[in-house]
Amino acid sequence: MKISVIGTGYVGLVTGVCLSEVGHEITCLDIDSRKVERLNRSESPIYEPGLEDMMKKNIDAGRLDFTDSYETAMRGRDIVIIAVGTPQADDGSAELVYLNNACRSIAETMTNDMIVVTKSTVPVGTNEHVKNEIEKHHNGSYSVEVISNPEFLREGSAIHDTFNGDRIVVGGESEQAVEKVKSIFEPFGVPIIMTDLRSAEMIKYASNAFLATKISFINQLSNLCERIGANVESVAKGMGMDKRIGDKFLNAGVGYGGSCFPKDTSALSAIAQSVDYDLTIVDSVIATNEGQQRIIVDKIKKVFPDLENKRIAVLGLAFKPNTDDMRDAPSIKVVRELVDAGAEVYAYDPIASENARTYLPGATNYMDSVEEAIDGKDFAVIMTDWKEIKEYSPESYAKSLTNPVVFDGRNCYGLKEIENTGLEYHSIGRPTVYNK
Repeated sequence: MKISVIGTGYVGLVTGVCLSEVGHEITCLDIDSRKVERLNRSESPIYEPGLEDMMKKNIDAGRLDFTDSYETAMRGRDIVIIAVGTPQADDGSAELVYLNNACRSIAETMTNDMIVVTKSTVPVGTNEHVKNEIEKHHNGSYSVEVISNPEFLREGSAIHDTFNGDRIVVGGESEQAVEKVKSIFEPFGVPIIMTDLRSAEMIKYASNAFLATKISFINQLSNLCERIGANVESVAKGMGMDKRIGDKFLNAGVGYGGSCFPKDTSALSAIAQSVDYDLTIVDSVIATNEGQQRIIVDKIKKVFPDLENKRIAVLGLAFKPNTDDMRDAPSIKVVRELVDAGAEVYAYDPIASENARTYLPGATNYMDSVEEAIDGKDFAVIMTDWKEIKEYSPESYAKSLTNPVVFDGRNCYGLKEIENTGLEYHSIGRPTVYNK
């Protein structure tokens, strides 16, 4: 089927490439002409394992191309997927300016009846607005059906998730349009749920809010565990063995970040407020996460009350491993506080250092390896559980750091691994390990 995808951010690019992989003819549109040139050379603007190879394969096969022209993207297309950004506005709601711009451009350049699929994460009721916007701006000679198809991709494993997801959600009011959109996703072999527009929109927010709730819940428990002498890992293991709870998203740490959980929990809270309802659980999740993101700084200041001129290694900057995404990464808040306290920060991330420059203080020093980052520094802070960092020898910290102290915001090491290493090890929700 001939399909266009509007927007080549994380969701749009992965969606377009994967649809071309199963045989559809895909044109992806972005208004940034220089970005389009890179994409047509099979150069991905985002880091996602396996994406560039799949791009090149399908560009060479003639199933995938990129354009900055709406006229080109709309020509002869039966289905158009909107995957533009819906960033968080100042009041916590989703900002729809890019979505509205896409609707108007689609309306002005469409050449036939069309199904418009909204993959962007949007507030409940937005797809009705999409239909109205398009109908308002085109001449009325073509019909438009709108489908909600929220995405559930995890950064760092998005291609795997596309072909091995738990479900695909297709929501709409036209049974014929729902069935047609369902057919384009059937080659992925993933269960497809068909529902109405508003329920489809709500499924995305409800799912992410629930996962964020599990994270904030275990993080609050981790803080309690520290105060009463329990080990949060043992607690989480005991909880997770209950099939009603499950063991996913029960890893204590410095909180969630990224492009989805912070934005979607705030947007869901704003949706509730718009209908005079207090979503107190979600509001608590947001507040807990904001506090958890700086908890590592509290631990540092208990051991080193004066950070003036301290040379600190910060290992990992991205909000999670296998991505270069810095949006709402906990490292941002931590590095800023350390720099504000007068410390010198020496940061290392395998992938995200370039993106980090936009978010971190200008005084941040960027290193090329774990070894370079920790060599001669006063102590180290782990903020992202990259495989490279998790596999780094604890004994090496003790040899390289001026003070053999590590603050681990991701619980990368088992407590037994730290024993007899000469390292003082502070983690989240677990007893501190002291080696004399």
